[in-house]
Parts: sequence; structure tokens; C-alpha cells
Amino acid sequence: MALDQHQDEEEEGMSFLDHLEALRFHLLRSIAAILILSVLAFIAKPIVFGVVILGPSKVDFFTYRMLCELSNYLGIAALCIDELPFTIQSRQMTGQFTMHMTSSFMVGFILAFPYVFWEVWRFISPGLYDKEKSAANGAVFFVSLLFLTGAAFGYFVLSPLSINFLANYQLDPTILNEFDITSYVTTLTMLVLASAIMFQLPVVIYFLSMSGLVTSKMLKEYRKHSVVVILILSAIITPPDVISQLLIAMPILVLYEIGIGIAKRLEKKRSIKRAEEENERGSDYAD
Repeated sequence: MALDQHQDEEEEGMSFLDHLEALRFHLLRSIAAILILSVLAFIAKPIVFGVVILGPSKVDFFTYRMLCELSNYLGIAALCIDELPFTIQSRQMTGQFTMHMTSSFMVGFILAFPYVFWEVWRFISPGLYDKEKSAANGAVFFVSLLFLTGAAFGYFVLSPLSINFLANYQLDPTILNEFDITSYVTTLTMLVLASAIMFQLPVVIYFLSMSGLVTSKMLKEYRKHSVVVILILSAIITPPDVISQLLIAMPILVLYEIGIGIAKRLEKKRSIKRAEEENERGSDYAD
């Protein structure tokens, strides 16, 4: 207890420059973590680039193999993706090296995200009240879990199906699909990061509900509007095919419904606590 009071007194006595200094150390540690993991990813080129980055461009990728197994089980030949009619090229002298650097950094950032968010949380949490800290218990775990789950969904589900659609889309059979490495890596990165970010929806709803900015009733009333917004966002971040748009929209809609449940649960807890406080005040008056 004395230690907590001492830390609170130190926080209250910190000047603006002291806060900037604390922020600097948190940022430096976060950047160091990203750089270390990026360097390791750069060194592990055969695995990171040959297996991970280029994985969805090969027919032996996990998702394609699972779809072919599902195709054999259901007897639906259209589900099996056994051909990706495109080649990846590098049309610039620095293209491959630049993409090696870029992809290594993105892999390093994704892997370091839980630690980076933990550092951000360590900087923010001392400024919160005890009630707010208690309400935000597990924030680092759930934010990291949703981010990595969204990234995995974007990589294993959204990316391969989107790449398959774009690889097989042709205006005319005489036009060959020869994608530049920059275009391929950019598309893959956008799909993975967009999924990871959009999977944070329950966390956003949780904190908005905690602050009283939204309620479960409001979320239900604007459910139809939210569906439209989610479909529009899905259309922006995915290729122009309906399947990819629905694939990203469906889990986001499920997460929205989970967010409604979270908001309803918070409201129930608040009402119970309010009733308990009123009972305590009533018993005090009776005494």
C-alpha cells in the first residue's frame, strides 16, 4: 500500500518534461524490440520471405491444401485451388532488396506488437484512476490476442482467397498476370494489417462503453448502419470480389455483436453497483 502511494506521489510530482522523458524510454524500448525482431526476420530470409511472405502465392499453401481436402470431402471441385496463373517479378534494380527490408520490418512489427502495446500501456496506466485500472485489467492480453487473431485471419483466410481471385481475373486470355513484387507484398501487408486492426472492434466498444459514450441500446439501434459501414470498409480493404468482402465483413459483424454483449454486461455491472451503493446509503440513513 505504501509503495502504491509512493508511486502515485511520484507521478503527481512529475513535470511535463519528466513525462516526455518517460515516454522517450518507452518508445526507445518499443523501437528496439521491433528492430531486433526485424533483424532476426531479415536474417531468416528463406523462412520469412520464402515460406511466410510468398506462401499464399504457392498452391501448396496450407489454406489451398485444406480447401482441396474439403473439395474432395464435399465433392465440389470448384473449392480446390490447384493453380495460380501468375508470376511475381521485380522490375526495379533495388526491388528485391527493398521488399526484403520492408517485409522484415512488417514481420518484426507484428511479432513485437504485444510488447509495444505493453510499453504504451505502462506509460498510460499510471495516469488512470484505480477504478479505471481495475476496469482495464487484461487490456494488453485481449488487445494482443485480437491483433494476432486478426493478422492470422488476414494471412490464412483473406489473403490466399484474394490472391486467388486476382490471379485468375483476366480481361482477355492473351493478357498474362505478371505481378511486381512491390504490388504483391503491399497487397498482402494491407490485408493482414487491416484484418488485425478491424479485429480490435470489441476493445474499442469496451472502452467507449466504459466512458459512457455508447450504450448497448445505441449499438442495437445503429446495427443496420454499422452493417453498411462494415461492408464499405470491407470493400475498401479487399479486392473487388464479393467473397473476399463477405469473408472480412462476417467476423467483424460477429465481433460487433460481441461488443454489444460486452456493453450490456458493463451496464448490468454498473446498475448492480449503483443499487448496492444506494442500499448502503439507505442503511446509513437508517442508522
